[in-house]
Amino acid sequence: MSDSDVNGISLRHTSQLAEEELRRVRELLGGAFEGDFGDEDFEHALGGMHVLVHEGGELVAHGSVVQRRVLHRGRALRTGYVEAVAVRADRRGRGLGGAVMEAAEGIVGRAYVLGALSASADGARLYAGRGWRVWGGEIGVLGPGGPERLPEEEGSTYVWAPPGGGVLLDPTAGPLYFDWRDGDVL
Repeated sequence: MSDSDVNGISLRHTSQLAEEELRRVRELLGGAFEGDFGDEDFEHALGGMHVLVHEGGELVAHGSVVQRRVLHRGRALRTGYVEAVAVRADRRGRGLGGAVMEAAEGIVGRAYVLGALSASADGARLYAGRGWRVWGGEIGVLGPGGPERLPEEEGSTYVWAPPGGGVLLDPTAGPLYFDWRDGDVL
């Protein structure tokens, strides 16, 4: 473990994770999402900072923050997009999801002007309880063919502005258009 380890929580960039560590992350995510976490989903979780929670030497929770660009009101906002938040089934209900999000919010607060994520029905309560807000406006993507609205993402896309350093957001004020990526865009 490194100097960033605190109470079993460590922060690592993808480049700092050995192949075996990435394999354990992938296994945790596959189990936590009950097999509904594909290779493209895993790809989306890579290339940024990982929050890793270990207990007794075992990985029990994970989340990552990757950079995305979000177009809003003519500005391309440097956004910390939270991905792959998961807690092993036998460790749920003990605050580990909140610990992962606290660390992820620290990353967003230090490096980005905006946090964003797409919430499952199971995760929505956690995010809302931490001050993340559903974006009430239009959600879209800057696709290969130009801007595309994603109405199926409206109501499940959450945003968070870091205290004192983020942007002032009115979740009803216009659309958010995310940069393109393969698989699920959000």
